[in-house]
Amino acid sequence: MAEAREHTFTGTKGRITAREWPRERPRYVAILVHGYGEHIGRYAYVADRLVRHGAAVYGLDHMGHGRSEGDRVLVEDFEDVVTDVHTVEEHARAAHPGTPVVLIGHSMGGMIAARYAQRYASGLTALVLSGPVIGEWEVVPALLAYEEPPDVPIDPATLSRDPSIGAAYAADPLVWHGPFKRPTLEAFAATLDTIAEGGTFGSLPTLWVHGDDDRLVPLPGSRAGVEAVKGDDLTERIYPGARHEVFNETNKDEVLDDVTSFVDRRLPGA
Repeated sequence: MAEAREHTFTGTKGRITAREWPRERPRYVAILVHGYGEHIGRYAYVADRLVRHGAAVYGLDHMGHGRSEGDRVLVEDFEDVVTDVHTVEEHARAAHPGTPVVLIGHSMGGMIAARYAQRYASGLTALVLSGPVIGEWEVVPALLAYEEPPDVPIDPATLSRDPSIGAAYAADPLVWHGPFKRPTLEAFAATLDTIAEGGTFGSLPTLWVHGDDDRLVPLPGSRAGVEAVKGDDLTERIYPGARHEVFNETNKDEVLDDVTSFVDRRLPGA
């Protein structure tokens, strides 16, 4: 696996832990944006594939996640998270000036990446959305109907057909296994509305990957969101039988082949 190193920086709401998988003279920079309740350390396999493809890879633990500071899984405004991701991009650009940047977001990270593209598309060469929380996500209104959201644990089996993925997730002390917090749900609702009203991605090349058996972020709800914001260059890959974490699925190499082929076609000079 590719070597990784960590550093910290002062984010919008406290100290943020970031991770880098370096590559000398990279063809592009890839910035990974993780999902709700998890952390960037779960993306080591993805990072390794991207490094071998020619990327310098960066990511961060969002506020309240992983090794970053903050009350666990508490996000009151996802605009702050987008700003933290932009700080990582600025760090990567300083290390690799003039290098194309590709943003890759999964689940909640797909929502963050979509909003990022609306704010900072001019600096991106390509965007990849994996099982994105975008459009209609029934979890949010269902849980906001309660004054105190109930604890509805994620079934690890819904992550992947590979049982080792669910077992590792359940045993990971850096993964949040408790209930949603109401301010975070309210922030989800606000951000989904902001994205819906924020305009399309324009000419930004976008790849959308999703499992057709995704029970955590069902395909139809995300499709409505993608259709609302897609620009002039959308590539769609839906994987039969795949569950929520397509980067951890039994066909993960097929998925990552699709990602790297998409990037190859969009890099300058392709």
